[in-house]
Amino acid sequence: MADVADLAGVSLKTVSRVVNNAPHVQPELIERVLAAVAELGFRRNPLASSLRSGQTNATIGLLIEEIANPFYATIAGAAAEVARQHDTMLIIASSEEDPAREEQLLRDMCARRVDGLLVVPAGDDHSFLRAEIELGTPMVFLDRPAGGLLADTVLLDNRGGARAGVRRLVEAGHRRIGILLDSIGVYTMRERLDGAQDALAPAGVPYDTRLVRDGVRDPAAAAQVVSELLEGPDPPTAFFSLNNRITLGVIEELHRRGSDAAVLGFDDFDVARLVPYPLTVIAYDTRELARTATELLFHRIEGDRSWPRTVVLPTELVARGAPPR
Repeated sequence: MADVADLAGVSLKTVSRVVNNAPHVQPELIERVLAAVAELGFRRNPLASSLRSGQTNATIGLLIEEIANPFYATIAGAAAEVARQHDTMLIIASSEEDPAREEQLLRDMCARRVDGLLVVPAGDDHSFLRAEIELGTPMVFLDRPAGGLLADTVLLDNRGGARAGVRRLVEAGHRRIGILLDSIGVYTMRERLDGAQDALAPAGVPYDTRLVRDGVRDPAAAAQVVSELLEGPDPPTAFFSLNNRITLGVIEELHRRGSDAAVLGFDDFDVARLVPYPLTVIAYDTRELARTATELLFHRIEGDRSWPRTVVLPTELVARGAPPR
């Protein structure tokens, strides 16, 4: 701005009034300032302006785990839609499930003075954000709670959904249920596994750890695990997959074998209606998860200082697929 003032032959205050569209500036001065702006390539810096004025800069951040995953892409799209309704820009970053990268990205966003943060956490310790919250940066965690930090949280009823689904399998007569999960270190996986155990115990069905397989990262790994379990001496008659990538591998292997084992999967997916195999999915509204979290964040930005709260959204059992012809 000082360079623009020198070139235009006006005061710094005049430049400020012109670039901020203040009223009552002489047309001749406006012309001189705008000519200097064009010549020098000057751009107003809203971040610097917000630092001086103490106002918000109409920007929020969203940290997700994996941008290519349809679940997170849907969250990003719904959050952007709400942000647009509030005339706010959304900055999106991906932690790639790396807690160290997550911390770096969150610190960077705070340094950029975003008005608030939406976080799908990868790590278990977010105490490093406490100072930022105390300084007034609102944060809402979604899908998983923060670790070591009291903050607003929007979750799915992972435990309740798993309990209802496995209870249905038990009611259908299944007592040996193979359970496949991504990582026991992930909050959602632990909740879903706990829900399965909640359903087994009251029915008198033993929780057999030999039927529980951790570290199933993709469809190929899921298909391999299903093959191993079915070839065992006392194979399961049903499978519970704790995310939709695992479900795809389970269905692929069962269909290949012509097996009639029942399938329960957490997470719906786009082609579930088309698969040539009957299954039940534990479904939920991903867009509602993101919308609820983003609206809560804007309530905080607008001055809501009530005690941090946790919102739990429901799940439902939905029949998908069809018997092979």
